Formats: sequence, C-alpha cells, structure tokens
Amino acid sequence: MCKIHKEKKLKKIAKYWEQNENQLVTCNLCFHHCKIKPGQRGLCNVRGNEQGKLYNMEFGETISISVDPIEKKPLFHFFPDSVITSIGPNGCNLDCPFCQNSEISQQKSPTYFLSPEQAGELSAQNNSIGLAYTYTEPLIWFEYLLEAGEKVRERGGYNVLVSNGTINPEPLKELLPVIDAANIDLKSFSSKTYKEILKGDLDSVLNTITTLVENNIHVEITTLIVTGLNDSESEIEDIINFLAELNPEIPYHLSRYFPHYKYQQRPTDTNLILSYYELAKQKLPHTFIGNFFHSDKENSYCPDCKHLWIKRSGFHSEVVGIENGLCLKCKREVGFPI
Repeated sequence: MCKIHKEKKLKKIAKYWEQNENQLVTCNLCFHHCKIKPGQRGLCNVRGNEQGKLYNMEFGETISISVDPIEKKPLFHFFPDSVITSIGPNGCNLDCPFCQNSEISQQKSPTYFLSPEQAGELSAQNNSIGLAYTYTEPLIWFEYLLEAGEKVRERGGYNVLVSNGTINPEPLKELLPVIDAANIDLKSFSSKTYKEILKGDLDSVLNTITTLVENNIHVEITTLIVTGLNDSESEIEDIINFLAELNPEIPYHLSRYFPHYKYQQRPTDTNLILSYYELAKQKLPHTFIGNFFHSDKENSYCPDCKHLWIKRSGFHSEVVGIENGLCLKCKREVGFPI
C-alpha cells in the first residue's frame, strides 16, 4: 500500500499560458483566460502566478480518496457493477449558485498529496478498474490528469472524467489520449444562463461533449433539473435534441435538485422529472433518473426489443439480460463495455 502524505504541497509549472508585462500571466486552459497577478490565483483557485510564471498550485492535492461504485459517478454503461478509485482537487472554474459540492468547490478543504505514481498504484488496488477524477472540477488539475492518467494506463486501468466540460479545444485535444470515459454535466442549454448565472460558457461545454463523442470516448451526460432555472420543457427538449443528433445511444441522467449553497428554491418536482424522463426516452433510450428512488427508471433496457439488460437498486447493478455483449433476447449488440 502506498504511503499517502497529508498536506504535502508540490507545485507544477502549468501548460497553456502566456506571460505579459509586469509579470502578469494569462491562463489559457479555459475560456476565462484569467489574467493573474504575481502572488494570486485564477478563478479556479488552482492555477497561480509565482514570479511571472503560471503553476498548478494543487498538483496531486486531493480532497478525498475513496473506492466508489462506478454507478455513483454516474456511469451506467461503463463496466456496470464495478468499483473505481476516486480523487479530486479543491476548486472549480464555474460558480453555480446551486452547487451540490460547494463545501469543496468554493471553499478550501484539507488535502492529501498523491503523486502520479501513487495514483497509478491505488487505481489497481481493491478491485478498482482505474481512477475517476471527480468531486469538484478535475479539468483545472490538467497537468496532474496527464501524468496520473499515464500511470493508471501503465497499470492496465481506465481513466474516468467527471466534469463540467469547461476547457479550451487545444488542451482538451492533448487530454484525449488518456481519457476512457466521461460524465459531463450539461447544466443548461441557455448561453445566457451559463454566462450570467454559472459564470460559464455553453459553447465550451458543447464542444467538449462533441469532441469526446467524436473521439470514441464513452460519454454519459447529467442534467440537474434546477427549479426556476433550467426546468422548462423547451430547454430540456433542446438538450435532448442535441444529444440525440450527436448519438442517440448516449446515456442521459436527469437528476433531482435540492436547495443548497446560494440557491434555495424548492426541490425539483418529481412529477416534472418523470415527465421529462418520458420525453427524453423518445429519442434517448438510455435515459435515467437520479437523486430520488424510482427503481424502474434506473434500469437499462434494449432499445429494440425492450428486454431488461441491467437491473439497478441505488448504486448496485446486476447485468441480467446481456451475454457476450449481446442482448439475450434479440441479439442486438449492446455497444458498451460490460
């Protein structure tokens, strides 16, 4: 078992930045293009300027190390009923008022130092299939993802990204070779909502999703249905149409919101989510409901013959209708790793 150090800081020179006058630097990892003065950090609170150079100030600093069911990410069609080691940094490059993880994304939490080599070791222990970068926003950990990802691959494991998808095209392209699967949080289909409320950029997220799919990386999408923000039928329909045009086999998770952080509207109406589930199923057969118990809406079914493929209860999955990658009933290829 590798030895994990608490609060062992190791900064790493960052990628994708440029130096300006008076030791000012511009970070080009995401659309924010933060201009950072010496001694300060960017919006994400991870990338910092020291003496006119940009560093990843949280390299290897993880807020948690745990072994989770793959379904918790959530990934429903990537080695179902397996477990994966999960880590993640402090910070985020968005500022969502309804953030469900604000204690770690918007505040500083204690960390443990995990070198890329140690990450590779942990990814192969406890029956884990690899390493998931999750909890907050792993893309701001960019340099660490590259190095740890290679070590995980050397151990025969898979790298899973759980992300808001906010990254510029060039660094995303560099990251593609080490990513095997991703769940991207598509929070809205409104550019105005992203810009004014989330401090984000819709086009960046859509480009990330499209790029991952076009490069044959396993992609699942989650939308937290937030009361009074993104809960109109027209907006959900726009998301459904975008995903269906990209690939109708993409698993789509509709998740229930609860009041948290700066946003105190009532929890999402369950009947509303159920109605959007039925709407999505018309074009996205692998649609699921999260954050409230409704057992049959968590299961996976064959899009053709409707035979039950995977039965789920909470984070436990049981493959019941698939054999050798084929539907037991109609012999349709399932199209995802079991």
